[in-house]
Amino acid sequence: MQSQAQMETRLPRNAKEGILFLLIISIISVNTIAPIITGLERGFSKEVYLETLKMMPIMWVIVVIFVKLVAGPLVGKVMPKFAGQGDGFNAKVLLNILLNVTVLSILLTIIGPWVGMKQISLETLGRFFQMWPRNFGVAFWIELLVAQPLARFAMKALHSRQASKTTKASS
Repeated sequence: MQSQAQMETRLPRNAKEGILFLLIISIISVNTIAPIITGLERGFSKEVYLETLKMMPIMWVIVVIFVKLVAGPLVGKVMPKFAGQGDGFNAKVLLNILLNVTVLSILLTIIGPWVGMKQISLETLGRFFQMWPRNFGVAFWIELLVAQPLARFAMKALHSRQASKTTKASS
């Protein structure tokens, strides 16, 4: 009998799929969240966007490292304390997004400007409580409405294709 995780078609089932899932979410997130937050901070212009594009590869690496080494393990420990056995898929996904975005937005509200300015500045810490709620809001809604649904759609399509191949092979 398959486990619940194996039956769920909207989530990765193995490490290879996990990497694909992370790539989809992180690439969408970095390419939308960073330009929006930078635009809100410095104004929306072609010049600001092009400057933001230069920092995106660095930010993408930082985001992936933080997801794998900080947010993922931390959220993995906290999730069972908040999510109940009877909670549905959508409730667990929403909680997971909320917790991950909280951790990542706290870290990136501090580190993002350092990468953008190419220097460590205490000014970022002084403005943290002014910047973090906005950054959290932008990241939360992008994750909830764009990045996560697209990644789950990709997983569902992948698993559907795998199932049809298996069905054809056994026929």
